[in-house]
Amino acid sequence: MPPPSDIVKVAIEWPGANAQLMEIDQKKPLSSIIREVSVSALAGANGGTMFTTDLFIYIYIYVCVCARAARQLLDRIQSHGIDARLEALKELAKLSADPTFATEFISMEGIGTLARLVESGTQYLVSFCSLLSFGEMLAFTLTAFLELMDHGIVSWDLISLSFIKQIAGYVNQPMVDVSILQRSLAILESMVLNSHSLYHRVAQEITVGQLIGHLQVSNQEIQTYAIALINALFLKAPEDRRQVSTEMASTLAQKHLRSIILNHVIRGNRPIKAEMAHQLYVLQVLTFNLLEERMMTKMDPSDQAQRDIIFELRRIAFDGENDPSGTEKRKAMYTKDYKMLGFTNHVNPAMDFTQTPPGMLALDNMLYLAKLHQDTYIRIVLENSSREDKHECPFGRCAIELTRMLCEILQVGELPNEGCNDYHPMFFTHDRAWEEFFCVCIQLLNKTWKEMRATAEDFNKVMQVVREQITRALAMKPSSLDQLKGKLRGLSYSEILRLRQSERMSQDDFQSPPIIELRERIQPEILELIKQQRLNRLCEGSCFRKLGNRRRQEKFWFCRLSLNHKVLHYGDLDESPQGEVPFELLTDKIPVSDIKSVVTGKDCPHMKEKSALKQNKEVLEQAFSILYDPDENLNFVAPNKYEYCIWTDGLCALLGREMGSDLTRSDLDTLISMEMKLRLLDLENITIPEAPPPVPKEPSTYNFTYNYG
Repeated sequence: MPPPSDIVKVAIEWPGANAQLMEIDQKKPLSSIIREVSVSALAGANGGTMFTTDLFIYIYIYVCVCARAARQLLDRIQSHGIDARLEALKELAKLSADPTFATEFISMEGIGTLARLVESGTQYLVSFCSLLSFGEMLAFTLTAFLELMDHGIVSWDLISLSFIKQIAGYVNQPMVDVSILQRSLAILESMVLNSHSLYHRVAQEITVGQLIGHLQVSNQEIQTYAIALINALFLKAPEDRRQVSTEMASTLAQKHLRSIILNHVIRGNRPIKAEMAHQLYVLQVLTFNLLEERMMTKMDPSDQAQRDIIFELRRIAFDGENDPSGTEKRKAMYTKDYKMLGFTNHVNPAMDFTQTPPGMLALDNMLYLAKLHQDTYIRIVLENSSREDKHECPFGRCAIELTRMLCEILQVGELPNEGCNDYHPMFFTHDRAWEEFFCVCIQLLNKTWKEMRATAEDFNKVMQVVREQITRALAMKPSSLDQLKGKLRGLSYSEILRLRQSERMSQDDFQSPPIIELRERIQPEILELIKQQRLNRLCEGSCFRKLGNRRRQEKFWFCRLSLNHKVLHYGDLDESPQGEVPFELLTDKIPVSDIKSVVTGKDCPHMKEKSALKQNKEVLEQAFSILYDPDENLNFVAPNKYEYCIWTDGLCALLGREMGSDLTRSDLDTLISMEMKLRLLDLENITIPEAPPPVPKEPSTYNFTYNYG
């Protein structure tokens, strides 16, 4: 991510003195900037003649033009001419994305003017124009307002209650223009994400139930904005307001909301766009995070209500058996039954649930299986209790460990990743998707245990195989729980062994001394080949997305290395490019000789500044920064792990340092293995053709005969 665009560096030179580098804050009024530059320049020149560089002249003229345009637009917006006002608002909506123009417009109380236009409502605007023109004017007004606020110059906390009510009114109206509705939803989302105080006000005006109607429309943009606002309300609910979180959890768990998202969004007639996929992923993560409280709650062995749940598990499994009358005999029977249920602590199984995670969540899953899938539960328990002692699958221990594993796989309790679109449609197909997912996986575990003919000593091995089966099945993105079952049936233990063997063979590494010596000789030239590939990729460049709270207002920037490897060029883009971006469009640059170091993860300045991202492991893992003279930094968040490795490797190669990413190690192993195999084939005088063999032609007929003569 580039340095703040509000700060511009200006070089001022004068005869007989050293050049002075100044930082100009474009948020300040133009008069203040001119005064600061003049005072500094005159003081440095010691009475000499001041010479300003072309860059400063350009900035000066540009700021003057922006200031003049802002004043003219503000006057035209407040005029009484319908056409003039409409054109002014239309032009303002385009120019508001420019930080210099925005600074000048805001310094003239432009935000307040736009807010008053919105607060005055339909009555004020319609008095000057037709209802059709009013819709256009309001849409442009809201667009400009949102763009101006997005620069972060003005605090969202200054927004009035009447403005919030007016915007909420547009969202709650049954028939409202699509453009107005889109911008209103986006404004409310930004309020919730950027201000704790506004959260309470917005939550009073807008409920999740009122947003459900916007999910049933055919416009996917409106659906995306509506789900984004639902996510924002859920994500920013204050921790001290437990009731709000409980109400949100109840609403999200309703079949009505889930079925609408499933039928009108996921199974709609339009393909899911990237932003919608991200919002569905966020909703999925936030829904699973409702389990965090139970996951981190230890069982209290002295709590009778909690102990009764364990008694209920025993009763359902061994329903036909009568309890003996004697206390000692009853204890002995309970101990035997708890052992058959697979608990580690046969005397007091409550102790098995005192470790977090998974805490009480594991017991909840077991009870759900026992009550809702009673036949499956009884079959698993009784089937294992009748096996030889060394081959029995301990249901209790397996259920607890499986719950912990599923929490890790689905990242329960972690913040959503800003760049992730990895939602699973099947979790929207059932009201109790988490519990049903557990029920499918516990049956898989029992099946895999039998296929492996496992004993208690093999417990960890079985869990590793089951984790691999589940992750491979999830990667196939089954659209329903039934499809998940089918995928898991195809991933039997024998199939996992076959896949492992196949993957091992593809990465075969010979360990004989001659082969090891050959590897050592080949490695330097392979590393040089990888280095050149990384530098070539940096010359091609990559597009990065700026971190922000409003993803639908996507902002991008592009960075690439000069062909002579001496300068990094970068600059902002209006949209994600489809190919290579010319150097001429990238206005900013950093000489490679000025780069001091490259830092990653938590050491990056932008990760230290954004405390909310500190808990987001995936963002941290894809963040890196270039530190360069004098005490400046260029901040990145890679779109994926591959781009992160490419850029960190390339920058290290550029600075003459070792490339140490996982991608480099993987590429090195693959290329060395291929090169060694080619050389070994050459030793056997096996000629490798320059071109692949031709594809066989399809036969004209499939009526084959065989001559037995």
